[in-house]
Amino acid sequence: MTRRRLRIRPEAEAEILSATEWYESKRPGLGVEFLAGVDQAFEQILDAPEASPVWQPPFRKHLLRRFPYVVFSTASTETIEVVAVAHRRRRPGYWRDRAPG
Repeated sequence: MTRRRLRIRPEAEAEILSATEWYESKRPGLGVEFLAGVDQAFEQILDAPEASPVWQPPFRKHLLRRFPYVVFSTASTETIEVVAVAHRRRRPGYWRDRAPG
């Protein structure tokens, strides 16, 4: 089986960058650790996209282990699209109007 391609929406990239900078400002190296956690989540999603539970169709959610963030994604036969990388408690659902691309 061919592995799907990962597409990260620009809004999700901005969320990752913002959180990475925030964590790095709190403790040097913590931003890098956050980024590693995001990368690990992306690998897990690519390896088994259906393992992430459906949150609200068509979105699936994948919790980061160490940090209070959730990766929301959609899947097609060829692509996994990361729609948002959102804090679990801040502004819930703010990203929901992002239609899958």
